Amino acid sequence: MKVKELMDTNFLKLYKDYSVKEAIQLMHRKKRFSAPVLEEDDRLLGLVLSVDLAVVEDRSIPVSQVMYPYDQVITVRENDPAREAVMKFVKYKVVSIPVLNEEDKVVGVVRCCDVIKTLAKLYDIPVYKLFKILERELKGITWEELMEAAAVVTKNTTGEDITPEEYEKRIRNTTFGQALWACGGLEKFFAGLIKIGEVVIARRVAKFGRR
Repeated sequence: MKVKELMDTNFLKLYKDYSVKEAIQLMHRKKRFSAPVLEEDDRLLGLVLSVDLAVVEDRSIPVSQVMYPYDQVITVRENDPAREAVMKFVKYKVVSIPVLNEEDKVVGVVRCCDVIKTLAKLYDIPVYKLFKILERELKGITWEELMEAAAVVTKNTTGEDITPEEYEKRIRNTTFGQALWACGGLEKFFAGLIKIGEVVIARRVAKFGRR
């Protein structure tokens, strides 16, 4: 997933000659707590926060006088991996990040709430669909072989004796979020998927080697 798939393209634009009063009114109307300040050609000049505007006494001054300058603004590129934006939210504790294109023009804004909404949607994906993707990537491997390998890995990992049919039923009724909690996190979940892929391939090779 790219940053451009997360960003809000209907974002609030504040231009450098807007007054503080205009900026406050626009941010209130759009329900935004931060907004990029732009040059006339939409290149990023800085970023302004509603909390900073609220304490300005002379609201006739241009917003460019109270903004954070460009070199203090955290940004991402539209074609950066979405993970890049997530990591910057965590590292810099910001609530929104302007998104730049190759010409350094602001083409969107990624907000922390956008990331949370996307993660919430991912958590609701049935595990069954993830296994279908794995089956498609492991060309030549049947669904039955994949479920048999999953049952073997489950038994070797947890000691639970489960049939392929029972495993399939389980993943049909489990979401990605539930699976993460059950297996102890994202890293362990995908390590398990990789292990299942390795086992199903090894079993296929051994099967043909006996012929």
